[in-house]
Amino acid sequence: MRMSLNKKIIEVCNQKIASKGDKVGLSFYAFFANKNDDPELLTEAAEWWIRTHKLDHFEKAVKIKAMVEREMA
Repeated sequence: MRMSLNKKIIEVCNQKIASKGDKVGLSFYAFFANKNDDPELLTEAAEWWIRTHKLDHFEKAVKIKAMVEREMA
């Protein structure tokens, strides 16, 4: 995944965790506006979420954040 998407995922996860606690769940759609203005980026996120990691539709934000941080290391 491109670095800008990695950073966006971590940012959104941090916001969700801060506002709703560490049990909050989200889907990959949480990283995008309701308007599909960047289909390539949305497809990249979906590919990472669904094909690469075979994640459920909703996953814990802390889990997603940790996965992205490991991949960035």
